[in-house]
Amino acid sequence: MDAPTVIDMTKDAIVVSILVCSPVLLVGVIVGLLIGLIQAITQVQDQTVSFVPKLLAMVLALTLCMPWVVDYMSTYCERCFGEVPFNQDPLP
Repeated sequence: MDAPTVIDMTKDAIVVSILVCSPVLLVGVIVGLLIGLIQAITQVQDQTVSFVPKLLAMVLALTLCMPWVVDYMSTYCERCFGEVPFNQDPLP
């Protein structure tokens, strides 16, 4: 395997990891901002008030996005294994 192939595979791994993590992280950020806004309006500053809804929303987002994540990751893994040369002669 040559250097440009390894660099492309590394770049693809970074892009895939960002794409797979982004739905859950975006839901966490949006729910965190909404809870923070509600806490600022009501002046309730309890840590568990922001943690529990954010955790539940992120678990729900992960559950809803799981089919897409599994399909995307399996396609990526098939593509990676397809680029690895398995039938090369060993070094002397």
